[in-house]
Amino acid sequence: MTERTGGCLCGAVRYRIKSDPLATAVCHCTHCQKQSGAMFSTNLVVPESQYDQMGETKVYQDRGDSGQAVLRCFCAACGSPILSKAGVMPGMVLIKAGTLDDFSGLTPAIEVYADHAAAWVAPVAGAQRFAQGST
Repeated sequence: MTERTGGCLCGAVRYRIKSDPLATAVCHCTHCQKQSGAMFSTNLVVPESQYDQMGETKVYQDRGDSGQAVLRCFCAACGSPILSKAGVMPGMVLIKAGTLDDFSGLTPAIEVYADHAAAWVAPVAGAQRFAQGST
């Protein structure tokens, strides 16, 4: 087990992950692109019980392809996206890997919404690619 820490750009939100992620995934969906301001989002899937947060986040309620809610949590002070909670994945949090203090040893195993990937973004070596969401 590797405990990891992270937080937002300004330091108002800090967190600790108490277990290894169940998965590390790249998402190319248009909502992750817009939320991150980048061509994709890299996320760690972690049981919510293994996530401790210090500091408050604001929440934007989005909707996934399933029609279920996706809660996108971000720092109110600097705007850094911290995590998402997807209605289709109860009990899990999707932590934005870019907020980790150290992301060494993490390699994405899957890519979802690859049909929305920019043509110039190369596939992650060894990762399974799914045109839409992983099912």
